[in-house]
Order: sequence, then structure tokens, then C-alpha cells
Amino acid sequence: MATVPVKPLPPFGLYLPRRNLATTMLSAVSSRHFRGASTYDRCFEFKFLSQMKNPASLSHRRRVSTVVASAGNLTAPSSWESWKPDKAAAATAILLSDVIWPAAGAFAAMAIMGRMDQILSPKGIAMSVAPLGAVCAILFTTPSAPAARKYNMFLAQIGCAAIGVIALSAFGPGWLARSVALATSIAFMVIARANHPPAASLPLMFIDGAKFHHLNFWYALFPGAAACVILCLLQSIVCYLKDNIKF
Repeated sequence: MATVPVKPLPPFGLYLPRRNLATTMLSAVSSRHFRGASTYDRCFEFKFLSQMKNPASLSHRRRVSTVVASAGNLTAPSSWESWKPDKAAAATAILLSDVIWPAAGAFAAMAIMGRMDQILSPKGIAMSVAPLGAVCAILFTTPSAPAARKYNMFLAQIGCAAIGVIALSAFGPGWLARSVALATSIAFMVIARANHPPAASLPLMFIDGAKFHHLNFWYALFPGAAACVILCLLQSIVCYLKDNIKF
């Protein structure tokens, strides 16, 4: 019977499969576990291994943590910094057209709504109310500000005006209705992500202005939302003039 020559086996270590770094560290973790390593150390090492196996999750966690840290750092400026002008704004040169066009837009807005007041006065509707002056300043001077967004402006104007109507119906005229209406309006703008500060004065104006009481919930549309339509059209004209006609 023929015999097949058998080659001697090489050293045992050469036939061991190559283990990656994660497997090596896993065995190290297991050995430390049996040696009685602390629970905190084992959890830390397991988390480290998971991040090594899935680097995409690690980068995602870093991005999320960066966003959260940035959001948490949104604090008010120090008391001394708030008294100084904005450095970025102060370094920007102001043209005469940057002054003329927003001022002309505000003049045109008040002139148009003043004429509308004369037409609508028999119905008890006033379009040129004080909060719209603040709206003009925001739309014409800082059109890229969050308060100038159309979503923020219309939602806040309608919502806060309706809150003023409800507060007057529930508490009557007085300090309690004003306090509740203002607090609820601010909470509404925060929840709805519709930051538009001029809208917070609409419920106070309704509660204290007897000439608006007959409008009831129509006050949510007149004058706030209806006047904002006119102001948005004028804002488009002002921004076009500022970008294309400079002097």
C-alpha cells in the first residue's frame, strides 16, 4: 500500500487568521471583564468599538453634539458689549441710497394706509396703526432678518391679534387681560417658531382700543394681516431699488 508523504506543518502561529484591531480590542475587553474591570471602563470600551466599526455614526454624533453646543451658546451679549455698536455693521459703508429708499418706502406705506383709513373709517377700520411702523422698520431696513420672514410676520400678526380678542372676552378690559394676552402671544410665537416682535403689541392695542372691539375676530385680518400684504409689496420695490439704483 502506497504511502503519501505528509509535509510537516509549519509553526502554529503562521496559520492563525489575521485579526483586525476591533477583534483584538474585544478580546482585551473580555479579558479585562474576567479580571474584574469596572463597569464604566467596559461600557466605554464597548462604545469605542462600536464607533470604530461604524465611523459614520461617530461623525453624525459629532455633528449633532456640535449643533447642540452651538444652540446652547446662544446667550445674550455682556452688559458692556450691548452698549457698543455692532462691529460688522460699523465696518460697512452706508450709501445715501441705503437711507433714502427705506425712508421713502416707509413714507409711501403710511401715505397709502392713511388714504385707506379715510375710505374705511365709516366701517371703523384703521389701517395705519402704531405696530405697523415697527413692521416697516423691519421690512425696509433688515429684510433678511428672521422677523421679516413672511411666515413669521403673517402667522404672528394673525395669531397674536386673535389672542387679544380672546383675552378681552375672557377677562374684560384691564391689567389682567393685557398681561395674559402678552404672555400668551410670546408663548405662541416661541412655539410656532414665528418670531415677529411687532405682533406682540396687537393684543394690547385691541384691549385698550375701544374702536376695535366691534371688529371681534375680524381684527385678526384688519389691520394687521391686510396691511402686511401692502407692506410686502412695498418691500419688494424698496429692495429692488436698493440693489439696482445706488448713489
